[in-house]
Amino acid sequence: MENPLTPLAHIRQGSVLGCSEDAFHVWRGIPFAAPPTGALRWRAPQPPQPWQGVRIADTFSAASWQNSDYCLQIGGGDPGRFSEDCLYLNIWSPASRTTPLPVMVWLHGGGFTIGSGGLPPYDGKALAARGVVLVTANYRLGHLGFFAHPALEQESDERVYNFGLLDQIAALRWVQENIAAFGGDADNVTLFGESAGARSVMALMASPLAEGLFHKAIIQSSYTLPDTPREAALAKGEAIAAHFGLENASAEQLRALPAEAFWPLEAPLKIAPAPIAGDCVLPEPMLDTFFAGRQHPMPVIIGSNSDEASVMAEFGVDLAGQIEKIRREQRLGLGLIRLLYPGVKGDAELGRQVCRDMAFTTLGLVVMQAQQRVGQPCWRYWFDYVAEAAHDTYINGAWHGNEVPYVFDNLMLSEPSCHYVNPRDLAFAAHIADYWVRFAAHAERRTEALPGVVTWRACVRGRDRLLRMGLNKHAGFRMVNRFMRARLSFFRRVMRHHVKLD
Repeated sequence: MENPLTPLAHIRQGSVLGCSEDAFHVWRGIPFAAPPTGALRWRAPQPPQPWQGVRIADTFSAASWQNSDYCLQIGGGDPGRFSEDCLYLNIWSPASRTTPLPVMVWLHGGGFTIGSGGLPPYDGKALAARGVVLVTANYRLGHLGFFAHPALEQESDERVYNFGLLDQIAALRWVQENIAAFGGDADNVTLFGESAGARSVMALMASPLAEGLFHKAIIQSSYTLPDTPREAALAKGEAIAAHFGLENASAEQLRALPAEAFWPLEAPLKIAPAPIAGDCVLPEPMLDTFFAGRQHPMPVIIGSNSDEASVMAEFGVDLAGQIEKIRREQRLGLGLIRLLYPGVKGDAELGRQVCRDMAFTTLGLVVMQAQQRVGQPCWRYWFDYVAEAAHDTYINGAWHGNEVPYVFDNLMLSEPSCHYVNPRDLAFAAHIADYWVRFAAHAERRTEALPGVVTWRACVRGRDRLLRMGLNKHAGFRMVNRFMRARLSFFRRVMRHHVKLD
């Protein structure tokens, strides 16, 4: 393979010139689809238009419309400017390479309402330095990305509500067609994401439209909230149209609404942090697919953090109130839960742990069992490391999203960790990033272990094992068997009836 002196790549649409930064070539703001504006709003993404000459790709694109303050507070940084024209991706590749490299495609989180592929924690240099080509992509957010309305249904024989997921699929198709020009191996693509990004990974593992577009998956802190049923999504779409004074709205009237009008909508008009089930992208709910073992077969990493309940307030969940509700409605169930959490005192602490495990931790068991049904390896983790200077801030462990700068080995680029991390924190992050890249480079159907500071063994042939990454907030790695098995088995049986947003 060539070792180019300049970051010039020739792709199907034309030539793109990126930047040389240290030992890397970086391309920012490459269009992977046509702008989804005007008549293309709420339609499947269309191929990007070709261009003449050389396109300069040195600047991140606009992000999808969203709440900038909210993204700054909990989404990973400043998303920059906004536009409905947001379907662009970014690539980091080692400048020196001799063979095609594994590709890692990142889907950002943010409840499907905030975020972008250009946020500082997602800088790809540290992972590219380990020998991969790193891709981050934007997708349509909020109502621009997930919307149903009878007028839109009437336009096509094929139902489409999950436009944001279709954007992700379009980005993966673009990678298949073009990533060789950037040094990547289109036959070795790992899709990974956190929170809504991880939920997206699972949705694409369940979607018939994404089959064959990626070969491995990493699921970080996905959650068990149910997909929005088609009927509920259609009713919400009509309510939103009525909110804007459009009773019995036509598709043209809906598309004439300004893009920036949607993101400020509050409950009950805002979208749920989950896709919509019942269209061509997700014909059935994602969880049903995994419960039945019908997901696309591939190696998987899945895990969650020790204080995922830190995000529950953003989902509108009162932790202590959940225990009080169980006390009123299911006293016998509360007695069983207390047996599963011996020594945990007070409704607030019990609610924190129960909500964490029912909404997040249990999904690791569900996916592990689904993987065993299709004969594919599954590596499970529990992230419980907190930077040494932040132990008093993160009293209950690692918050939702805290593992992301460790995965990218970007503690020095991320807020607030850049202000207080020390060499021991950086060393721990390096170990995490090493595991992720080794999975991307080497995991296959018959792989049973990933080398590292501790050999990370997969759940194969009925084995239930997990790697603890961090031990009670301190550095350390330990393999454990049947992690929380009793409580996770219980929640697996009841979660489809009890995990919901009131």
